[in-house]
Amino acid sequence: MAQDNGREKKPSKAWEWLQDKVFRPLEDKKMPVMEHLVELQARLTRAVLVTGVVFVVTFFYADTLVKWIRVPLQNMFVPRTLEWVPTDLPAVPFIFLAPAEALWQNVKVAGLFAVVLAAPYILFELWQFTVPGLHVQERRFVGPFVLFSSLAFYAGVLFSFFFVLPFALNFLISYGVNAGFIPQLSIAQYVGFALWFLLVFGMIFEVPLAITLMAKLGWVDAPFLKRYRKWAFLAAFIFAAILTPTPDPFNQCLMAVPMYVFYEVGIISAGFFNKKKRMEAEQEKEPAGGVPAPAQGQAGSKLARPGGKSEDEYVAVPSGVGRS
Repeated sequence: MAQDNGREKKPSKAWEWLQDKVFRPLEDKKMPVMEHLVELQARLTRAVLVTGVVFVVTFFYADTLVKWIRVPLQNMFVPRTLEWVPTDLPAVPFIFLAPAEALWQNVKVAGLFAVVLAAPYILFELWQFTVPGLHVQERRFVGPFVLFSSLAFYAGVLFSFFFVLPFALNFLISYGVNAGFIPQLSIAQYVGFALWFLLVFGMIFEVPLAITLMAKLGWVDAPFLKRYRKWAFLAAFIFAAILTPTPDPFNQCLMAVPMYVFYEVGIISAGFFNKKKRMEAEQEKEPAGGVPAPAQGQAGSKLARPGGKSEDEYVAVPSGVGRS
């Protein structure tokens, strides 16, 4: 019994399969998997701490942020003069229906703005974690892609705040007022509506970059995207119906139309990448110097020459030199 207890148990076949098929391929010659996990934990911890610090600052200014979110309700932005102009809507009072509703809305607004403001640092930590495992050509593409995707998201949020959200709110509130109803908005309902609108338009502005990434990876091309145009148009309205915070078709169209427009922009971008790939493929087929390869049976073929000399021993006459 003692000998049996002292024997080392052999690993099961399932454990051996996990070692061979799962864990060993993940092993890095420079850094084991556990060290990768420790590094990921450290970077995520730093990202959370920085986001927490930013949240403390944004929560201190939460009342001001909520006031800014209320600006598109009764004002329209004029690009020519770069100022907000009051609309004809009557004063809309805000109410809260639960004791902690106002406080919770401040926490929600402060948390969202903290994540948005800390996003560059979060992306930097993720970049530092993933960059050692990328090839040179992947680093050249991933870096600009992350930068442009961040700028596109911020552009979508600003576009929604200055143009789309005031137009949608003015239409919806004026429709209710003309129908004879008195507008009284819950602070929770309004803040949720506005924040969701901003986030959705930030994601809509990512559509061309997502299509560009798929074209770069070779998953789609311009002819494929053109062939499925009508399905993309239908999918845009389906996604807009799911994403809109209200069931009215007006907001659905406000989201679906830009989504499809950006799909067309993605087709143009995919066509550019496909054209670039074709040019690179043609350059790789051509030999060095741009001289076409000799065809079989011509002077470059390995045929026997008079005198028993093979092709490798035959010296051709240089071009441009006359024979005597």
